[in-house]
Amino acid sequence: MGKEVDVSTLEAGGVARDYADPPPAPLVDIEELGKWSLYRAVIAEFVATLLFLYITVATVIGYKHQTDATASGPDAACGGVGILGIAWAFGGMIFILVYCTAGISGGHINPAVTFGLFLARKVSLVRALLYMVAQSLGAICGVALVKGFQSGFYNRYGGGANEVSAGYSTGTGLAAEIIGTFVLVYTVFSATDPKRNARDSHVPVLAPLPIGFAVFMVHLATIPITGTGINPARSLGAAVVYNNDKAWSDQWIFWVGPFIGAAIAALYHQIVLRASARGYGSFRSNA
Repeated sequence: MGKEVDVSTLEAGGVARDYADPPPAPLVDIEELGKWSLYRAVIAEFVATLLFLYITVATVIGYKHQTDATASGPDAACGGVGILGIAWAFGGMIFILVYCTAGISGGHINPAVTFGLFLARKVSLVRALLYMVAQSLGAICGVALVKGFQSGFYNRYGGGANEVSAGYSTGTGLAAEIIGTFVLVYTVFSATDPKRNARDSHVPVLAPLPIGFAVFMVHLATIPITGTGINPARSLGAAVVYNNDKAWSDQWIFWVGPFIGAAIAALYHQIVLRASARGYGSFRSNA
């Protein structure tokens, strides 16, 4: 006797699975605009990005001041947290903030992450646009706080702005941003995959931890090239407050590169890695 079997509950090979993929978010969800949960999430993204930029840019400025021989003496080169410490500041803050906000907004804190999740139909267009605006405004406010508290050092030490470093071409900087953002967004997709969450539900900090480590590792690789953007809001916030010609002329790299990297990561994860989990409809089997 034949019976209907829904393949959405099966893995490749016909094995029953213990997780369910959430339905795709609507492309445009106007009804969302009437829900407090949306605005609460937008506020969470604003505050999280503000805190992220304040701590990380303050770390960068502090490191440059501590290693400035004219300000800290002849042994200055041995002082400060170093590039490793800066990378830890960025990765550690992402770990903390994703952990704090994941249950409210998803813990994006990055327009490139939001863009990748939008392409994968994880968030609607309305939510994605509001998140990006909130993240950009939060970044500007966070960097402005650093300038306000360290006005004597902020402009002197580059304002934490992203620029392609001397000796590197524009193409190299763009490639570094694309690859770095791919690593980050690919990690986000993998760490938040429903299948992984079902199998590792006993480890509540599993998702924020690898995401933070991805940010840490990418910073180690790309700080010498671009100062590491991989987050358009981070780059925009520093450029607006620092307001330097070089920072503005290179700004497009820190939007185009991350958005391309995020798009590639979304397509790779959704079409290549997770294709077997969707799109089969149903079939009939004999039992």
